[in-house]
Amino acid sequence: MSRLRRREALWFYLFASPWVIGFVVFLLGPMIASIYFSLTDWDSFTPPKWVGLDNYVRLLTDDPVFWKALWNTFYYAAISVPLGLVLGLWLANLLNKGIRLRKLFRTLIYLPTLVPLVATAMIFKMVLAPSGPLNDVLGMFGIPGPSWLLEAVWVKPALILLSVWGAGAATVLLLAAMKGIPRELYEAAEVDGASPVRQFWSITVPQLTPIIFFNLIMGLIGAFQVFSQVYILTKPVGGPDNASQMMVPLLFNEAFSYYHLGYASAISWLLFAVILVFTLIAFRSARRWVFYETEVK
Repeated sequence: MSRLRRREALWFYLFASPWVIGFVVFLLGPMIASIYFSLTDWDSFTPPKWVGLDNYVRLLTDDPVFWKALWNTFYYAAISVPLGLVLGLWLANLLNKGIRLRKLFRTLIYLPTLVPLVATAMIFKMVLAPSGPLNDVLGMFGIPGPSWLLEAVWVKPALILLSVWGAGAATVLLLAAMKGIPRELYEAAEVDGASPVRQFWSITVPQLTPIIFFNLIMGLIGAFQVFSQVYILTKPVGGPDNASQMMVPLLFNEAFSYYHLGYASAISWLLFAVILVFTLIAFRSARRWVFYETEVK
């Protein structure tokens, strides 16, 4: 290497070193450590005791709470993610039309995503109270409101309702993508006699599939890692009767309430495997329905 190339390489490693050091110390290092701790019995106060795969065997064969948490997480992700995508697409399509005060409506729809999640959860805890505003509104129509956060059958719908409240982020991305669709496509469809509904399904939706796919992946990852909502809205965490117990709250309880850090590490790696599998399935399916302008299918 010439002197100039060596100097450029030195400056590259110098500027990249903060990220590399941070990645090794705060991400890669703890990940490797958690693999080891998942094979041990460790309470953070005494030296780890090697147990091999016992933590994983116990999780998969002798822990009904784990399977309940896994089912609850699947249930939450299977409903909240598609519901958020459909709602975001519907709102983006409405805001893309030439309606009055649309700038105000765009701001109002995106505003919930700017509010910290903890503050939003605290507000929803008051809204969903047995004598809260939501039940008051239902009572005006003669519908007896349930105890949203105290009944096993209603606590997961309450968490899903909170997740839908933050659909503004997906709406903004979809709206921006809609603005980038060439107007000539719609003009050609109108000449061919296509109705607005046909234009939406044949032009708008295919052009938006990359953004829909991005929102799907991010939504799945976020749904499988849901924690703050469960922690704030349910007491004890995951109640009632583990009806709202999710994977990350279960991990938190095992690690920081019962000090089973080895067991919690095993939960974290099983959760990682679940997220990885669903992400790979989504990427595999994307070949069939995600359209990119540079591709010919």
